[in-house]
Amino acid sequence: MSMYEKPPVEKLIEELRQLKEKAYKGGGDERIQFQHSKGKLTARERLALLFDDGKFNEIMTFATTRATEFGLDKQRFYGDGVVTGWGKVDGRTVFAYAQDFTVLGGSLGETHANKIVKAYELALKVGAPVVGINDSGGARIQEGALSLEGYGAVFKMNVMASGVIPQITIMAGPAAGGAVYSPALTDFIIMIKGDAYYMFVTGPEITKVVLGEEVSFQDLGGAIVHATKSGVVHFMVDSEQEAINLTKRLLSYLPSNNMEEPPYIDTGDPADRDATGVEQIVPNDAAKPYNMREIIYKIVDNGEFLEVHRHWAQNIIVGFARIAGNVVGIVANNPEEFGGSIDIDAADKAARFIRFCDAFNIPLISLVDTPGYVPGTDQEYKGIIRHGAKMLYAFAEATVPKITVIVRKSYGGAHIAMSIKSLGADLVYAWPTAEIAVTGPEGAVRILYRREIQQASNPDEVLKQRIAEYRKLFANPYWAAEKGLVDDVIEPKDTRRVIAAGLEMLKTKREYRYPKKHGNIPL
Repeated sequence: MSMYEKPPVEKLIEELRQLKEKAYKGGGDERIQFQHSKGKLTARERLALLFDDGKFNEIMTFATTRATEFGLDKQRFYGDGVVTGWGKVDGRTVFAYAQDFTVLGGSLGETHANKIVKAYELALKVGAPVVGINDSGGARIQEGALSLEGYGAVFKMNVMASGVIPQITIMAGPAAGGAVYSPALTDFIIMIKGDAYYMFVTGPEITKVVLGEEVSFQDLGGAIVHATKSGVVHFMVDSEQEAINLTKRLLSYLPSNNMEEPPYIDTGDPADRDATGVEQIVPNDAAKPYNMREIIYKIVDNGEFLEVHRHWAQNIIVGFARIAGNVVGIVANNPEEFGGSIDIDAADKAARFIRFCDAFNIPLISLVDTPGYVPGTDQEYKGIIRHGAKMLYAFAEATVPKITVIVRKSYGGAHIAMSIKSLGADLVYAWPTAEIAVTGPEGAVRILYRREIQQASNPDEVLKQRIAEYRKLFANPYWAAEKGLVDDVIEPKDTRRVIAAGLEMLKTKREYRYPKKHGNIPL
């Protein structure tokens, strides 16, 4: 009887290298070429761009499907269509997974899902962000309900990680059906423009059969649609390289986990400098629009502002910046759109951003210029009450430092929604141009003096006179300041200095909350 003789170590190492080479090629040279022909990078090429020096520590390299149905026993690929592991991004540990479209179209089966789950489990143990690069045909039909269980396991990990470690998804290919929900459960989605990139729950074919509606892949689920109409996508980019670069920039503002502070960077921009010329941005006429971003650029370090959801709900602006080297989240009305009034989409956009900042210890700065919530049957029928309440809930719930600066108009419920003292703001400042009231002058006068105006021999003259009186009383910040609702009225050029001083003081802020399992935000 012959005995098995173990090959020498040199042969074993050579075999290992050959097997790894096979694993690294995914679906093989032909499929890699096809991927490139569509203008897309492979999973490993994407990860090499993400990590410092292209270095990446892979896990479960040789994992394959256990399924044998529908010929899968003859289609076993190392890695099972997803590459998982960790590396360094700007010197910090980050976990990542990249779906490999060259292997069974990047479809998700049991092993594929287990690999993503394992990456998440390790990321949660060590407190490191997760970047997912999605490029998948969806559930692996050959594996039946096991693939659906796999999605459920991934979704659960998305939820378990929510508020604990940052999660970023790059949409680098198609996603349909259940495949779209993991990205939706993460904190930020970056999507690339182009025919090869789309996401939807049901595709054009089913849409046509069920509704008789003909629509293209891009018009149904392309980057432009999701960045401007649905609000699903937070950032829209032109290339995969740009998506990777943006991911790195976004990570630079975020702590690795919820127990850390956001990364401080010495930007070289003095905390006590004047915001020179900022007062010239706001028109004297309160009815005239302007771009609030111009004020933001003047206040933050070196004018650098990473705007989130720039193309959706543009009546409100949210994003990350630094002031005196410290990361802040900015929530600002934009009078250029709807006069800065808040509608359903704006409330949703702001509320989600506020809650993210609160989860990851990022102070919130509110810049206020809003005439109120958007009126009308369309907004009421779609639930502006419920959606508007989300923003109130988010600000009231937040325990991070909260500083509010009222630039111009601050009326009614929207005044409250932008974070005032009674809702939990730590410091409230106002420019001399601020107007703080329950409603605008004309609306208030028509209610307060309705009978007098109706009975007057010259109603227009009485209306004009009463509006002037109302403006004198309320179209300034001093009435509110006298009542203690505003901490100080400041010169616009001092805005940066005042915010920086407030942030320094609030660094050690602690705020008690009643014990509970979780609140019930009005979803």
